[in-house]
Amino acid sequence: MGDEARARRLTAIARKWLVDPRVGYSGDLNPAASERQELSCMVMAGARVSLAEPGRVVCSLSVRAPLTDAEGRWHAGAVAAAVDNMCSAVVFTVEGAPTVTVQYSLSYFSPAHPDDEVEMEGRVVSRKGKLTSAAVEVRKKKSGELVAIGRQWVAPAWPIKSNKSSKL
Repeated sequence: MGDEARARRLTAIARKWLVDPRVGYSGDLNPAASERQELSCMVMAGARVSLAEPGRVVCSLSVRAPLTDAEGRWHAGAVAAAVDNMCSAVVFTVEGAPTVTVQYSLSYFSPAHPDDEVEMEGRVVSRKGKLTSAAVEVRKKKSGELVAIGRQWVAPAWPIKSNKSSKL
């Protein structure tokens, strides 16, 4: 498969997965993933992907009342889960394989409230050996006010095939 066809396939899968986290790495709906992806499904409900290209994904969603804290703000855990999903999707557009997070940081700047429309923009920032870094900015769509910035370093979830032999 050519590079261009591979890029189209990976971005299409990432787009589908953000809209419905039950979609597997093949791009097909995996009903068995319903229980494992329950939090992702709640957090990403109603997500709309406006751009998906290799190394960059832009997605928006409305903050829903069930995902707010006692003060009526978008719960920090829900923000973290949404950012984690975005990082996974944007890294998938270039790696084409599942990954595990090896470092995650999240900075909160301002709260979002129910029915606020937020836009998340994720980018692959760096690739060093087997590690890939992604960053996601979350902003209120109407005002552009920064809600949060998340950064992750991820590694392949399973060994990558290599022609190099071990030195052991």
